[in-house]
Amino acid sequence: MRSVLDTTQPIGVMAAMPEEIAAIDRALTDRCVETRGLREYHTGRLFGREVVLVMARVGKVAAASTATHLLCEFGVGGIVMTGVAGGVGDATHVGDVVIASETVQHDLDASPLFPRFEAPLLGVSRFEAWPDDVDRAAQAARRFLAEDLTGALGAERLAALGVAGPRVHTGLVATVDRFITATDEAAAIRELLPDALAVEMEGAAVAQVCHEHGGGALIIRAISDRADDHATDAFTRSLPEIASVYSAGILRRLFAG
Repeated sequence: MRSVLDTTQPIGVMAAMPEEIAAIDRALTDRCVETRGLREYHTGRLFGREVVLVMARVGKVAAASTATHLLCEFGVGGIVMTGVAGGVGDATHVGDVVIASETVQHDLDASPLFPRFEAPLLGVSRFEAWPDDVDRAAQAARRFLAEDLTGALGAERLAALGVAGPRVHTGLVATVDRFITATDEAAAIRELLPDALAVEMEGAAVAQVCHEHGGGALIIRAISDRADDHATDAFTRSLPEIASVYSAGILRRLFAG
């Protein structure tokens, strides 16, 4: 476990989809672009911090490959993964923000050879983030929600998206290599991992790669849907606005602050 924010090296910033990275990309200055593994890595400055920005594409393999390039070829000291997720905790609603204090691969099961959820031969089931990074990200997210969100999207649009009184949560994020779109699937995740707040498709893979290479990982997710029978519609409706606006707004508060 290592801090991402206190590193003297560049910070890797990654997201899975174009909508999640668009506004961040527009804010990047002093840009230089290099291509590795069918991905464009943009080095530059983001809200005062030296970063390497990249769209990883969706899923654990894509995320792990991208994280490895960031750490080994671009020399980042840690990685911030941003974007959206489905809320599975009772308290998480569309428009909320979840900062992962720890991540787990929900669909990793090498039992009986290893305990369920444990990364084989690592002896780790949950990958923990640096506590101070989590606290600082949560503070940045609270300031964004309180001071910036309404101005960025407008009260009417937020109401149309079902965002009302959004909150910031810190806790467990579960990574699954599929998009959860059924209420019974979300219930099954909660049964196995009662403390899970959100489910997504990349975070724990990034955290494992960072763990193995001695870097830190900080996972910041905006809730786009409730991972239930209505998830596809909610995700499609929320993604173009919530993903990019939240990602850039929170990182601006986090890096500049």
